[in-house]
Amino acid sequence: MSSGPDTPSGARIAERARTVVPGGVNSGQRSIPGLTDLVVTGTGGARFRTADGREFTDFHAAFGPPLLGHNDPDVARAAAEAGTRIGHMGVGVTEGEVELAEQLVELIPSVEKVLLTSTGSEATFHALRVSRAATGRRLVVKFQGCYHGWHDSVSLNVISAPEKVGSHDPISTGILPEVLDATLVLPFNDSEAVRRAFAEHGRDIAAVIVEPVPHNVGALLPHQEFLTTLREETTRAGSVLIFDEVITGFRHDLGGWQAVCGVTPDLTTLGKAIANGAPVGAIGGRADLMDLFSTRPGAPAFFAGTYNGHPSVVAAALATLRKLREEPVHAHVYRLGNRVRSELTALYARLGVCAVVTGHGSVFVSYFMPGPDTPRTYDDLLANDASLFVGYRRRLLDHGLFELPLNLKRSHISYAHTDADVDRLLEGTEAAVKAVLAEGGARDLENASTMGGAVD
Repeated sequence: MSSGPDTPSGARIAERARTVVPGGVNSGQRSIPGLTDLVVTGTGGARFRTADGREFTDFHAAFGPPLLGHNDPDVARAAAEAGTRIGHMGVGVTEGEVELAEQLVELIPSVEKVLLTSTGSEATFHALRVSRAATGRRLVVKFQGCYHGWHDSVSLNVISAPEKVGSHDPISTGILPEVLDATLVLPFNDSEAVRRAFAEHGRDIAAVIVEPVPHNVGALLPHQEFLTTLREETTRAGSVLIFDEVITGFRHDLGGWQAVCGVTPDLTTLGKAIANGAPVGAIGGRADLMDLFSTRPGAPAFFAGTYNGHPSVVAAALATLRKLREEPVHAHVYRLGNRVRSELTALYARLGVCAVVTGHGSVFVSYFMPGPDTPRTYDDLLANDASLFVGYRRRLLDHGLFELPLNLKRSHISYAHTDADVDRLLEGTEAAVKAVLAEGGARDLENASTMGGAVD
């Protein structure tokens, strides 16, 4: 990309953004320390370009949606063709919506009926609402380290400081105390804590919501017994079990994590990889619960959204699912993911760096902490060396590689990545880690950890 005196630079565009957009970005995790002038001008496959003429191999992948890679030609073509045939009416239904719902019912074990949303946050919001409508109960249970969107009931205890673990730690001000009081926060992978909570509060617990793999703090792999306990306790108490598969759905398996683990929830929320980055979410599950939504006349749980089921977005989702079903997408990303995790583990051992590389399928993350045990709880992650974690990712930029330089954030492989991309990642990681170790770690970590406690 050529540049000249009349070419807008990232800094100039970013400054314009900060004048009219609070903070210059449209989501709270897009303003990255050291990258506040980052302006993306193009994406394609496994790469993106910036206004300053740089190109990066992208292992961040927009927090995970483009499983096929950026601008997958088949998905882009389907969405564009739909746009030439049908606009968004906001009334009735289109055949595409029906076809997408039929496929979700076929693919995901828990889904008997399904409704589309525009985001994953909306899906989790509606899941909690309908759970309370169905049970007439007040309390919901979430787990430390899990993120379920921006709404008040679950906007707490994600990436908490050590002193905040074990108490309510909202990620935003402006939440009513009585809303926070209706949320019980438990440690992930702690079956005994779940049993104690149900023994004490079971008759008032409307729902348990969980990321079956808490990917918002990297990758905490679940104990099978923990997920089984959730199923047993919610069934016994008449509570609703919600799997938030906004990240795990489709990225790890066409049937979601519930197909991997064999535990079937009552409700499932989806998003991200369902349409390779197009803005769509979904909530599906037991028919008796789904029939409580006001899309069925006279039902008590209000459900609406102007852009739900937008034809171009639905076409993108259908094209994505077609490719996931017909091509060896999961085989490819699993193979590369396994290679990344095993070779990074060997790399850190050779460098004498304490690290645990974990993840699943296409997701990988390096925690800089003593091993060899894989972290299973949020408390385990408090040992992670944030200065090395953030520092090496900042240094990766010098090598044309992009992993999000925020503490505890996971990285992703797409169908568009190649073995050559993995080679470059390994070479760049070695150089980046050596450089940060020579510097003594990253020095400026302010705002490098997000989803922490709100500042009063």
